Amino acid sequence: MIVIRPTLNLLVVLAMLALIAGCGSAEESGEPAVAVAGGATAALVPGLDVTEDELKYGIGPIRNVELGPLDDALVARGEALFKTKCMACHRMDDRYVGPALRGVTERRTPEFVMNMMLNPGEMVRRHPVARAMLAAHYTEMPAQNLTEEEARALLEYLRAQAAEGQADRGGTTENP
Repeated sequence: MIVIRPTLNLLVVLAMLALIAGCGSAEESGEPAVAVAGGATAALVPGLDVTEDELKYGIGPIRNVELGPLDDALVARGEALFKTKCMACHRMDDRYVGPALRGVTERRTPEFVMNMMLNPGEMVRRHPVARAMLAAHYTEMPAQNLTEEEARALLEYLRAQAAEGQADRGGTTENP
């Protein structure tokens, strides 16, 4: 018991020193900062290996989405998919299991939204915004095994919902 106590005290002191040394902002540590939702910043986590394109467009297969006027047929397909694949966790205007989705197409790039649908696991592991959403909602978005075409239809539905919300409220929904 006599030998264990000094060793335990030493371990506690070393742990406290490690915590103190690890504290500080990204600016103090010299790590680059990344803009995330709401203008906040998050230090890049070492080992995440996220490129500037991935920060903007998300991590996944989608790199460019051409948007035009809303496509009513695509909106209808997206609505049907939303009801079967997404509604268990998401609502348009209220936080449920996941975040409220109205206006997400105004807060995120279309590529980010589609990559989050297609590749949620890797997004949560590597992307600072997705990691922040996980921290806020405590539940990782499960993979829905969507095709790129299905994700595009869901994106179109979300675009239509954003436009509808603006007309109804005269503004946008604020939700990080």
